Amino acid sequence: MRGYVIRRLMALLPTLLLASIIVFVTVRLIPGDVIDLMLSQNDVSADRRSREQLIAVLGLDVPMWQQYGRWVAAIVLHGDLGKSLWQGTPVTGLLLARLPVTFELGAIALLVGLLIALPIGIYSAVRQDTGGDYAARSFSILLLAVPSFWLGTMVVVFPSIWWGWSPPIEYEAFAESPLTNLKQMLLPGAVLGAALSAITMRLTRTMMLEVLRQDYIRTAWAKGLSERLVILRHALRNAMIPVVTLIGLQAPLLIGGAVIIEQIFVIPGMGLLLLDAVQQRDYPVITGVFLMVGVAVMLINLLVDLSYGLLDPKVRVRS
Repeated sequence: MRGYVIRRLMALLPTLLLASIIVFVTVRLIPGDVIDLMLSQNDVSADRRSREQLIAVLGLDVPMWQQYGRWVAAIVLHGDLGKSLWQGTPVTGLLLARLPVTFELGAIALLVGLLIALPIGIYSAVRQDTGGDYAARSFSILLLAVPSFWLGTMVVVFPSIWWGWSPPIEYEAFAESPLTNLKQMLLPGAVLGAALSAITMRLTRTMMLEVLRQDYIRTAWAKGLSERLVILRHALRNAMIPVVTLIGLQAPLLIGGAVIIEQIFVIPGMGLLLLDAVQQRDYPVITGVFLMVGVAVMLINLLVDLSYGLLDPKVRVRS
């Protein structure tokens, strides 16, 4: 197992290198120039001398490949992702301050999505072609059709109109006030989780139907085992492998959806940091956020691969 994990981690390096090149180049192709924005914000005369001085101070006076080389060398040698062009603060510090917020939002969304998808998907498969099955499938289609940003907007707007209530705007960290933090994070997490539960619900139903038709399930029924034991111990475990794979594939969607949800509910996570950085053309922050997201997605997919051996004894990992 240890050898397999080491090989997988080593295999992530070329992928991460290629992703970093793509992100580094792409963010600099965004229309608009950070120099023009800074000169206009600071009311500095945009003459040639001031522009050249600002370019030199920000380290943008060398070709892009040299900028990339300096950036990679700083990461490898010092673990430094650079500094924000606007604030002058280390990007690593900004990410470490925002990462727990987005991680908490994603964990709540994933938990809510699984609590919705798994029970309904299992029930829909066990009670195939009944009224409950039709209602469950209609519910999943509804969740697929409703965008998370629209649902989040409705959750914010209508309660404030009807009952004069709106979600809290001032963020409280979990360490400072756990109860207040959960009250603030539960609603956006539920909105994001509901959007992600639909496809998981349908896949759970499909895989449960396939497993329930297997010979060993019919044997378990013939032995007189209870329905709960057959479903939970024999059928669900084998049906969960594709579902776990789907959960791993939803990780980018979870992080991407958090960008919009954080904007709607004013949550100071990585999504809000990314939006501000894009508006300001803050290249180091944008690149750092995407690099962090890429690492997180790769590690999540590695954990998904490792979980196969726990779900299915037939799956063995060679050291």
